[in-house]
Amino acid sequence: MAKKITSSKKSPTKKRTTGQKIVRFFWLLFLWFNIISFFVVLLLKFVPVPFTPLMGMRALEHNEEGKDMVCSHDWVPIEEISLNLQKAVIASEDGRFLEHSGFDFEAMQKAFQNNQKGKRLKGGSTISQQTAKNVFLWQGRSYVRKGLEAYYTVLIELIWGKKRIMEVYLNSIEMGDGVYGAEAAAKHWYRKDASSLTRYEAAGIAAILPSPRRYKASNSSSYINRRKAKISREISYVKLKY
Repeated sequence: MAKKITSSKKSPTKKRTTGQKIVRFFWLLFLWFNIISFFVVLLLKFVPVPFTPLMGMRALEHNEEGKDMVCSHDWVPIEEISLNLQKAVIASEDGRFLEHSGFDFEAMQKAFQNNQKGKRLKGGSTISQQTAKNVFLWQGRSYVRKGLEAYYTVLIELIWGKKRIMEVYLNSIEMGDGVYGAEAAAKHWYRKDASSLTRYEAAGIAAILPSPRRYKASNSSSYINRRKAKISREISYVKLKY
């Protein structure tokens, strides 16, 4: 008797094309980047920022130039930073800091118009944008970095809020050659704590922020002294409402 032979065929599995694999890879990359960046930003809402990419870059520059790799950085809570300095950086860097949601489109438009006219570009970056760049990104100009800067700016505005953004900003930004944050700057320039800065001393630190390695907050040039005087006057008009 003939034996009936049955063939068991597996249902064919659909293989992904190269294009589909690439799309899947970038989708997963995008997904994990968002998850990780969200949790990093959330973590830094509660813990001090110990180090920034700029600090590392400056240390390498010092090493290449044969200098000591100096990084003076002392984190202090915002309650221990003079209100004068908080107001001074708003007056100097971002007058609408407490009003906008991370981006000052009016200032950005003015900066763009000045650039189109060939004038020296002051820049339209807010304190929030500067904080996002200093804490999470590298220096330089590119569309990729600007896009990431916008992404992190939105995140810190939503998760941190204005008070925490100001706290991180004043503890992380460069305020001299190898000097980072308000406490280190106050000790470097004025031999005192950040909580004790007077209006004029705070204006001196704020005045050098565009180029903190080029200018001096004390024993300043006539240009910085003029900026100090202007910022010192404008401090009176800044109302802090975090």
